[in-house]
Amino acid sequence: MPDQNGGSASAGSWLFGAVFGRGSSSGTPVADDGAWLRSMLAVEAALARAVERAGLAPRGAGAAVTTAAAADFGPSELAELGRAAALTGNPVPGLARVLARRVSEPAARAAVHAGATSQDIMDTAAMLLARDALGAAITDLTAAAGAAARLAGTHRRTLMIGRTLLQQAVPVTFGLVAAGWLSGLDSAVEWLAFVRDTRLAVQFGGAAGTLASLGADGVRVRALLAEELGLADAALPWHTERLRVIDIAAVSARACATLSKIARDVTLLAQTEVGEVKGNPVAAVAILGCTRQAPGLLATLVACAEQENQRAAGAWHAEWQPYSHLLELAVSAAAWSRDLLAALDVDTARMAANLAEAGGLPLAEGITALLRAPLGAAHAHDLVTNAAAKSATSGVPFLDALLATPEIENTLTRAGISHARVEAALDPAGYLGSAEAFITAALDAHERLVPG
Repeated sequence: MPDQNGGSASAGSWLFGAVFGRGSSSGTPVADDGAWLRSMLAVEAALARAVERAGLAPRGAGAAVTTAAAADFGPSELAELGRAAALTGNPVPGLARVLARRVSEPAARAAVHAGATSQDIMDTAAMLLARDALGAAITDLTAAAGAAARLAGTHRRTLMIGRTLLQQAVPVTFGLVAAGWLSGLDSAVEWLAFVRDTRLAVQFGGAAGTLASLGADGVRVRALLAEELGLADAALPWHTERLRVIDIAAVSARACATLSKIARDVTLLAQTEVGEVKGNPVAAVAILGCTRQAPGLLATLVACAEQENQRAAGAWHAEWQPYSHLLELAVSAAAWSRDLLAALDVDTARMAANLAEAGGLPLAEGITALLRAPLGAAHAHDLVTNAAAKSATSGVPFLDALLATPEIENTLTRAGISHARVEAALDPAGYLGSAEAFITAALDAHERLVPG
């Protein structure tokens, strides 16, 4: 049951909420029962004001309903909402009844829920929830991106082993790793902002999407309602056209995907045996705990888009919990990511030691490139691979294993390739390709997205 402030008093609000529902930077949950109640009341109050502005309710009706909607609901009223929801299949009829009872002027009560159906109130409330949730996620992801940008700039030339298929590969820089994180974060922010700014629209269609109860005034009331709430005025009601819900869910899941990659990288780099970064392991683990749930929730919401005729029988109801949970998880993961990247400690000495311990083997690709012209790509690859295997099994330095291979030594001599040039090819700092340019590109793109 909700508490007196409209928040959920279930175990999830205090037992798991600190992990999966950290809420906005203000600490207010973004999509719990309390947030839904506040948003539905905001819609009902805005509708009353819109009806009054349209001349369909007496002067002062909008203010009277707004005042009634602003007061806290007591335990008995909240219990009544719960009982009514069980009878009607959604909480809005009970909410409208309680709200009307709170309005002292009988003439003003007619402005409560005027022309609306339950879905109008809940769908529009869902848009308000999304606006707050996406805004909170954008704030924290922007902070996380700033931290990633600082890491990328600071560690442009910090060498480390690259890893593909969880095996050591050619060297990279930690700056390039952080630039990859930055690019994903910036993209997540950009898409969240796009949906927040362009895809959130008021829902107001009445029983079957015609607003018949308002006659010729329906379209004007809807436009005024959109204005009151600061939402877009959609061309027509979207009761069974659920792409707005899917868009919100998709960008939320997209942000979770970005954060899961970062958190997984950090958990791998922070392993005791690797030790290349140090940070709060709880933050990375909590991000993964949030983001692993996102794909299933998105899939449920996409499945719910198949809705019958003018109003759905069950599919709409099935949206409420996964929609709420996905918004909460995206916001929570974003908050954890801000903390994770802001406090991440990069152990450059350990990165250098791990790279040195590899004994030059990650640079085998560069040696193969030296021998490709005189030997052909396939034969050069085979010779270098054999030398690398000997180095790995015997402990002989890779350079020595190369030079102890007669065909390689003879080929180097015939091609005029000096031992110094071979040694230079085994210098990881000289085999970074376009890493520096990629880092610069990511930082430049970030500056354009977030000036200053």
